[in-house]
Amino acid sequence: MASLWAGLLLRIAKHWIAGETWEDAFARAQQSNTHKVRGILNLLGEEMTCREETIAATAEYLEILDALKARQIEGCISVKPTQLGLSIDPSLFGENLVKVQNKAKSLGTFVWIDMEGSPFTAQIVDAYLESRKRCDNIGIAIQAYLRRSEEDVNRILELGGAIRLCKGAYNESPEIAYNRRKQIDENFSKLMRTIFERGKGFAIATHDEKLIEEAIRLSNVHHADFEFEMLMGIRDKKKLELVQRGYRVSEYIPFGMSWWAYSKRRILEHKSNIFLLARSLVSG
Repeated sequence: MASLWAGLLLRIAKHWIAGETWEDAFARAQQSNTHKVRGILNLLGEEMTCREETIAATAEYLEILDALKARQIEGCISVKPTQLGLSIDPSLFGENLVKVQNKAKSLGTFVWIDMEGSPFTAQIVDAYLESRKRCDNIGIAIQAYLRRSEEDVNRILELGGAIRLCKGAYNESPEIAYNRRKQIDENFSKLMRTIFERGKGFAIATHDEKLIEEAIRLSNVHHADFEFEMLMGIRDKKKLELVQRGYRVSEYIPFGMSWWAYSKRRILEHKSNIFLLARSLVSG
């Protein structure tokens, strides 16, 4: 019975999870590429508790990078710091990140660093800025709902960093994060204006129609080098519309055995995602 339920849940989750294997993720990325949408592959799993797990995850990312190149898939990868060892030892994370970044650089590929919960934010930003000193094929996600994000955005832009601006996906206290939608949207808009004015090679990661249209207006003024990024399975028609309008679009493609934890965070922690997913299931 347990395996039956697991199979059913995976079938439902596959609307926003590519599957459990590389092949599932590659198939989705290749499908997206046919529509001129790039793929951002993310091996699910975070807050690793032993060094061997982080070493295995790092090795898997190195193989994924090789496979992306060999199969001529248009896309890159996105890694979680605690998956590469940050929750165990910051130096372990640094070592593993260097391996991934160097491999990506040798293949002409980009690496995004995902942002995680607030206990790790400062360390992730610091590690990112250190990684930029080696080479510039790396970017970082910044969550607009965090009160500290304005300072982080300014610091990263001063050093020429690449930002993926998103709303945020973790439960945080009101002391740390804005918790009302209006506040989050206002801060997103504020940070987005700053990034359009001063940034390059950045990403606007949102499914929010008003924020998408605001980004388009800003792009008409600043003519910035940027792309839209959206989650797999959410607003697929909008992705194609943006491509047709001449904008670069990438799709975040999660895969792996740890799909349930990701699904719970994306769907249950933000009630609006439940309605967004339901609408996408009906309309595509």
